[in-house]
Amino acid sequence: MSHLLNVEEAPAPLSPNRPSMAAFLALGFRPLYIAGASWALISIALWIFTPQLLTGPLSMVGWHAHEMLWGFIITIAVGFLLTASATWTGFNPLHGTPLAVLCILWCIARIGFLAGGLTGFWVALVAELLFFAGSAVALGRVMIKGRSRRNYGVPVLIFMLGVADLMYLLAALDGNYIELMQRFDIGLIGMAIIALLIARRVIPFFAMRMVPDLKIPMLTRSGQYQMVFSGLALAAGIGVQITGTPMTPGSGVHTLPLVMAISLFITGLISLGQLFYWKPKAVLHKPMLWILYLGYAFIGIGLLFAAWQFSNLFDPAILNGVLARSATHVHLIGLAGFCILIIGMLTRTALGHLGRPLALDRSMLAGHWLVVVAAVLRLAALWPTATSVHLLHLSAVAWIVALGLYLWRFVPMLIRPRPDKPAPVAAAKKPAVVRPAEAR
Repeated sequence: MSHLLNVEEAPAPLSPNRPSMAAFLALGFRPLYIAGASWALISIALWIFTPQLLTGPLSMVGWHAHEMLWGFIITIAVGFLLTASATWTGFNPLHGTPLAVLCILWCIARIGFLAGGLTGFWVALVAELLFFAGSAVALGRVMIKGRSRRNYGVPVLIFMLGVADLMYLLAALDGNYIELMQRFDIGLIGMAIIALLIARRVIPFFAMRMVPDLKIPMLTRSGQYQMVFSGLALAAGIGVQITGTPMTPGSGVHTLPLVMAISLFITGLISLGQLFYWKPKAVLHKPMLWILYLGYAFIGIGLLFAAWQFSNLFDPAILNGVLARSATHVHLIGLAGFCILIIGMLTRTALGHLGRPLALDRSMLAGHWLVVVAAVLRLAALWPTATSVHLLHLSAVAWIVALGLYLWRFVPMLIRPRPDKPAPVAAAKKPAVVRPAEAR
């Protein structure tokens, strides 16, 4: 397992290195962590405080849902995978100019969807699809070159998330909100597969590295079942879209939604069961670890809520209030699950890959807690009360401050060489060599 994400824990530098474009574009996590975290901050500020600016084919809640899932969460996942795959295979999938082009495509997509207008929408759509296709091809190339057979499915999943993105964007053009959110759920489940796959591998590894004498089983068999049932849920969701099967509460029980619900339920149970075997009590004194456990737990809980809703086994009257809203499972999985997990991964993996001590300072710890607070307040705001709007605004503020703290602390590190790998002296006039070893 040690080869999975074998980061170097180098000592702090004696003197700071200057910013370097070669270092900034050395591995995918550097620009994409900055891009994703920055956009997460900006997009929430726009959605909560200036929603009137969100016009065009992809507007209002459709824009918000898309930008949080594909513009932030999946972007961070791509940045992580482009980095971790260098360790898994021994080959860096993207660096230098190709990585810069990928980031430019990502920026074009964000600007195009925000600017409004049909032309901007289509330009953004093409740029975003090229972003996912380029990422999938780069990952697939190094997986094959490095004969990393256990990871052959990763580039396929990234490509499928691009396909789900296309389906979502085309639904936005049609203006069919129900269809739009059904296709969003496909993207959400696809991302859940990737999140569970990554987290199930790295959380036990991180925990055993940081807690002396802690032994955690790898749970390979349960992980395989987890992937099978989550994949089955995704396939059933795609089948619902192809066949046009209704999934709204009260529309009756149908085979594909029921298969989707049962698969999600089993996946959620497996996820929560894995947490038990990971000995959560042993990591309560390690914020860098419990934040990952907490995010993983919320993904499992969110999958159970999604199964409840998609099953259509209950009368709509039973599902009154919060349970009847698709926003419940979306925010349980997306905000309380993915985002809590992400803030932990953004911190832990960045420190590791940058050769920094694996310890949280006050700003990092505050960022962790603020993301948790943002998630709790956002879930509380789902209840229709007089305080819902205030809770929503407080959640947004906590989120913005949390991501602001991350950027303030990590951008200076992400744009500089590793302390143990200083940039070459300019007088030497030699091009910077990017080696996969930086990912170890």
